[in-house]
Amino acid sequence: MVYLKALFLVLTLFILYTTPLNTLTSSHFLNHHLYANDTQIFLSFCPPDFHSNLAPLQDFLQHICSWMTANLLTLNSSKTEFLLVGLRQQLAKINNSSLKTTHSARNLGFIFDEHLTLSDQISALSKSCYFHIRQLRCIRPFLDSKTASLIATFIVHSKLDYCNSLYYNLSKSQLNRLQHIQNSLARAVLRAFKFSHTTPILKSIQWFKTNERIKYKILSLTFKLLYTAQPSYLYNLISLQPPRNTRSSSVVTLARLLTHSSLKITSRSFRHASPHLWDQLPHSLRQRSAMS
Repeated sequence: MVYLKALFLVLTLFILYTTPLNTLTSSHFLNHHLYANDTQIFLSFCPPDFHSNLAPLQDFLQHICSWMTANLLTLNSSKTEFLLVGLRQQLAKINNSSLKTTHSARNLGFIFDEHLTLSDQISALSKSCYFHIRQLRCIRPFLDSKTASLIATFIVHSKLDYCNSLYYNLSKSQLNRLQHIQNSLARAVLRAFKFSHTTPILKSIQWFKTNERIKYKILSLTFKLLYTAQPSYLYNLISLQPPRNTRSSSVVTLARLLTHSSLKITSRSFRHASPHLWDQLPHSLRQRSAMS
């Protein structure tokens, strides 16, 4: 307990010490997120505007270095990465010879790649999960079913569920990779054969399939946003649809995103996924009385 209090105090002091970073970043009109000692800067631009947007970013980084030096801090260059995210056709138009970029970057434990395929993330996740599943299989003969299920939930399912809303509408091949992990985990819990059909196994231990868990996470986030209006950066992405008649006035309906884009990646955004999934829920689950 004493150790946790000391750790909390150190973290609090660090956040207070680095609070001016927020003001400094805002003064450069850059979108950013701060989380403890992790800082992300976001820029959105069209490929022809790459170099004109690069100059302000370089000025900002120089300003950050100067601020850190003045405050006896050091910028960790080995953990400072520049990731360009876009479609293959867009990135091919960028002549990037002056700046070293990375093909993927880790953000709060989640790996983002330049095309947002999340292939690197799922590969790293698979390696970690299968390691724990093999360990579970080794000790499974000495565990009862309830204990095995608890271990599986806490050690492996927690990894599958972490930031899983980002997997929404991924390609079928990538979602199948995630489902294979869960299938292998379920077989380990029930000590089933390697090629046993998993649908009845998942039902018997009351586990949603991977795609269902992804949708559940987005719907849970949506309910929280409607109930608390926090976090604001997500709440600002959704809006209520005015009721069209008296009968629907007691039902919360979200406005659908009007877009003419045919790109599948557009449908993966929270702005699109949240109202799309929410409005499919039965009216009994979308009553305004539940939001008050």
